[in-house]
This record gives sequence, structure tokens and C-alpha cells, in this order.
Amino acid sequence: MSHTPHEIYQRSTAPVTIDESRCIADKGCTVCVDVCPLDLLAIDLTKGKAYMKFDECWYCMPCEQDCPTGAVKVEIPYLLR
Repeated sequence: MSHTPHEIYQRSTAPVTIDESRCIADKGCTVCVDVCPLDLLAIDLTKGKAYMKFDECWYCMPCEQDCPTGAVKVEIPYLLR
């Protein structure tokens, strides 16, 4: 069974993912950026969507909990749960 590189790396390793179909940063929302104590999230001005610019997540959760549309998902590693 052969795998293409796309199949192997399909799952994102970023702990914070943004569902761009739900993200309303293009309407001026910056909640996830504002609540992140480590300043890891930013708004991609070309797309008008939030994204994780640095991977130093502490899994503190306000970005997911405070997102008004549920666009932010924090993937907590199994060993930290």
C-alpha cells in the first residue's frame, strides 16, 4: 500500500485550528487573538481569517471557549488530558 506525502501529512499537527467557514474575523472579530495570553493567534488580513502564527500553545482554552461562532478548536495532546 503506497502513500503519497499528502496522505501521510494530512492531519495538522497545529494544536489550534480554525474552521475558516465559521471564522468571522473578516467582520471585525478578534476575540481569539485578544484572549490568547501568549499572542499565538493572528488575523490573516488577505483572507480575513484567524490562524495560529506560533506553535507554543499552553492549552489554556479561552480561544476555543470565547469564540462566538465555535470556529476555534484546541487539540489537546492525549498525554495532557
